[in-house]
Amino acid sequence: MSNHRFSGIRSIILTTGLIGLLSGATAGVFFAFTRDLPQIRELENFEPSAATRIYSADQVLLAEIFLEKRTPVGIDQIPPDLKSALIVTEDRQFYTHSGIDLKGILRAVIKDILAGQFVEGASTITQQLAKTLFLSQEKTITRKIKEAILAVQLERRYTKDELLALYLNQIYFGSGAYGVESAAQLFFGKSASQMDLAQCALIAGLPKAPSRYTPLVNPDLAKKRRNLVLSIMRDQNLITDGQYQLAIGEPVLDASRATAPGSAPYFVQYIKPALEAAIGPSLLYKGGLTVHTTLSHRLQQAAEEAVENGLARLQQRMNSKKNTETTPQGALVAIDVRTGGILAMVGGRHFPESAFNRAADARRQPGSAFKPIIYALAITHGFTQASLVLDAPVVFKGGNTNEDWQPENFSKRYQGEMTLRQALTHSQNIPAVRLVERLGPSAVVQFAHRLGIDSPLSPDLSIALGTTHSTLLELTAAFAVFPNGGNHIPPFGVTEILDRNHAPLWRVSPVIRSVMTETEAAIMVDMLRGVVDEGTGKQARQLNMPVAGKTGTTNDFKDALFVGFSPAVAAGVWVGMDDSSPLGNKETGARAALPVWIDFMAATRSESAVLYFDIPDNMKKVLMDPVTGRAASEGDEGAVKALFVSGTEPKKDIVDGLR
Repeated sequence: MSNHRFSGIRSIILTTGLIGLLSGATAGVFFAFTRDLPQIRELENFEPSAATRIYSADQVLLAEIFLEKRTPVGIDQIPPDLKSALIVTEDRQFYTHSGIDLKGILRAVIKDILAGQFVEGASTITQQLAKTLFLSQEKTITRKIKEAILAVQLERRYTKDELLALYLNQIYFGSGAYGVESAAQLFFGKSASQMDLAQCALIAGLPKAPSRYTPLVNPDLAKKRRNLVLSIMRDQNLITDGQYQLAIGEPVLDASRATAPGSAPYFVQYIKPALEAAIGPSLLYKGGLTVHTTLSHRLQQAAEEAVENGLARLQQRMNSKKNTETTPQGALVAIDVRTGGILAMVGGRHFPESAFNRAADARRQPGSAFKPIIYALAITHGFTQASLVLDAPVVFKGGNTNEDWQPENFSKRYQGEMTLRQALTHSQNIPAVRLVERLGPSAVVQFAHRLGIDSPLSPDLSIALGTTHSTLLELTAAFAVFPNGGNHIPPFGVTEILDRNHAPLWRVSPVIRSVMTETEAAIMVDMLRGVVDEGTGKQARQLNMPVAGKTGTTNDFKDALFVGFSPAVAAGVWVGMDDSSPLGNKETGARAALPVWIDFMAATRSESAVLYFDIPDNMKKVLMDPVTGRAASEGDEGAVKALFVSGTEPKKDIVDGLR
């Protein structure tokens, strides 16, 4: 074998070995960069995080809740102008490259070397998608290599349109909007498919620096960026000069842009814990769900207006007396009598200033608004509207405290014996205390809990005056038992949750519990109608509709309430100061809270065709003297019609008494 031939063989061997070493090294480097990369095929089952939308019962969008505000759309819902604007701005070779732009990378590397730092990324749309889906935002060579490898893998598995749709549904557009649909809704109040040329150009210009160019924060910069995109489109012959001129003349934000959803904020805040308990927080905030609620948007607006106007009137009175700037607070909650669904909820004067929900979370003294619970317990124990109770000064021995207690009527006047109806109608304190003494404070507490008062209650005689604490929502739900035939339904706000494909995930299953008989409940309705017809709630007669309810006022006028109902809707109103300071002299439930209740209830007339309260078959209304409890005749002064179970109605002789 000649030396020349041996030398040739040796060269071949060396070359082959070198190629093998280089291949092995390349394979090693490739393996090192790809062994911890995510599996691209997982994208086939990928569902992007999407916002959950909460709707009222009358199909008004109340709120969107999200970790990343995102609403995915298909490529067929992307306007052609947006595709063109995005590609010409972000990646002109998108439809021809295989995931990376080698010329762009070389150009960027040279600029970065000259600058001594990262100044140009040269990432294709596919690379940006890979980074958004799988990688961090750090600017390192290692991350860029992984990004390029992932981009090539993505290009091999998906079509260009599929990649473009993924990109537009994932990228951040500023102001909390992830994905083109959320951005279109946020900035223009319309779907992405409805965007015009100028709007498409604005959206296409945002990915470069979304926080900087968002039109909600920097409208001038957003306009300059949008017009730059439009000029590039014109220069690339994607639009005509005429289209360009028209587009740059458009405002950045459309004048008809819908306001950001934010109706009923206290209600939305109230139902979030229930939603999390039903489906878990991860699915709630990422799943793109649809939540249907019990809230009536129309009644919610009426409730907010009633509270705002009522508090303004009260504040004016308070300021005129104290010559200071005083800000009273208020709350209102309304419940569907038959279903238990919450129809309206106002938890305070202004949610951005105070998110504390005074309708659902504030425990305040209900004052005399608690008395119907005591009278309802008495009715379940066989008392009637005609039963007598003594209204006279009394002192109760202190027992273990060694301190005597002498309750007083608000008016400081006493009328002797009177019927239960008369005592409740005029909200006398002493008869209520005597009833509690007779029935037992512990029995009153137990009955209040059965009616839906979940707050801790103190079993002592002062509970008759409403000195214990409860929430307005609890109290209103308890009152709703009376027009609902004695049935208690825990109030709720969510009826149904649907997944992103609109398949049912969860539906409400209300628990109905009988608390008192239908006849007992009907008697309580009739007694509370007496409060409106004859007593402290007379103002409500102006509604010209069947309503009933009870005022409540606490010591020193710190809390003012009115809780009542029609055949269809139960509603409660509370007014007070957050620091429990007095509202002012004579700011009673009838003066400070009842007008708000009247304004709201006027808006509920159309909620039901029911124009009367049910009266069970075995009951009848008879004329009664409200003081003596004896049967009365037509024309008798002061006589009232009161409801009784047949056989228990008053006679001419004296009825059973409580002394």
